[in-house]
Amino acid sequence: MHLSVIGCGYLGAVHAAAMASIGHHVVGIDVDEAKIAQLSAGHAPFFEPGLQELLEAGLQSGRLAFSSDMSAAQHAQVHFIGVGTPQQRGSYAADLTFVDAAVESLLPYLEAGDIVAGKSTVPVGTAERLAPSITATGATLVWNPEFLREGFAVVDTISPDRLVVGVPAGDDGEKAVEVLRDVYHTAIASDTPLIVTDYATSELVKVSANAFLATKISFINAMAEIAEVTGADVTQLADAIGHDARIGRRFLGAGIGFGGGCLPKDIRAFSARAEELGRGESVNFLREVDAINLRRRERAVQLVVESVGGSVFDKRVAVLGAAFKPHSDDIRDSPALDVAVRLHGLGADVVVTDPEALENARRAHPQLSFEPDLVRTITGADVLLVVTEWDEYRRELDPDDAASWAKERIVVDGRNCLDATRWRAAGWQYFGMGRP
Repeated sequence: MHLSVIGCGYLGAVHAAAMASIGHHVVGIDVDEAKIAQLSAGHAPFFEPGLQELLEAGLQSGRLAFSSDMSAAQHAQVHFIGVGTPQQRGSYAADLTFVDAAVESLLPYLEAGDIVAGKSTVPVGTAERLAPSITATGATLVWNPEFLREGFAVVDTISPDRLVVGVPAGDDGEKAVEVLRDVYHTAIASDTPLIVTDYATSELVKVSANAFLATKISFINAMAEIAEVTGADVTQLADAIGHDARIGRRFLGAGIGFGGGCLPKDIRAFSARAEELGRGESVNFLREVDAINLRRRERAVQLVVESVGGSVFDKRVAVLGAAFKPHSDDIRDSPALDVAVRLHGLGADVVVTDPEALENARRAHPQLSFEPDLVRTITGADVLLVVTEWDEYRRELDPDDAASWAKERIVVDGRNCLDATRWRAAGWQYFGMGRP
């Protein structure tokens, strides 16, 4: 099939390359000409495992192309909208400027029978608002939310755990579903569930999923706060309750909390939309979820300060991690960088390392020092602070080797990802989040 993908950021670039990899002819469109030039040359503009290879293969096959001209979308059968919906300045609400602009720019090139498939995360009611202008061209709007995990986005696009499509009632909606079945033929052939619903439900599926995951993370971090004043071990607590099939162990990792470009802004936008609908009280708990998450960052700073005797002034702090999660170079709302900046503000000599995110971090926070080499980062450090759980730190970093490089054997594990027994056996003072 011939597809267009409007917006070539994280979501759009991955979607375009993945759709080309399963046999479709895809054009990715974006107003950022520098990004389009980079993608057209076969260079991924961000780090995502597997994306570079898909880009190169798609371009070489002739099934993948990129353009900054919206007319390139003409004659595509399905047009995916994958632009960003950032948080509005001075508000919790989502900024739909890019979504509205994408649809407005696409309208002149739509033809009868086309499908416009929204993938951007939007407040409930957005599809219903956009549908009339699209329907007037003879095209049909559906909403097909994404459920990508950064670091696994390629796999999640090609082999998703579910497909959700919100469609209008009637024949147009039924025809659109059949077209989407063809688009996602490989996933459906592998028995991926296809859930067909209305616009509002499809929009709520994404934000409610993110709200649930954020709540689960903040729940275990709230338990970490209790553990810290009682002497309990939150990691053992999570293991114990995680054996309950109704609860599960995933997303019960206490630490410095969540970040990135989705969970923080999505739960805030959800709260704002609920207020607009007159049901703010239904999701009031999300404000506390957000507050707990931000408190854990401050707690990590406190642990570092306490670990070195009450002041980090002129202390060298080796910060291991800059990305908000491993297998990504995304630093949006990164707890790791937030903690590093706070320590710098207290007078610490902060040196940050990360396998993939250093360039992005340097552009965002030039006041910090950055070092790509792990050994040089740790050398002379008064305290190690682990804030992104890359395998390079949690599994491959040997505590005996680190002891030979560091000035002091003090480690603060902001992700509870290290083997505390092993590090203590090597003579380190180990401080975890919600652990004795």
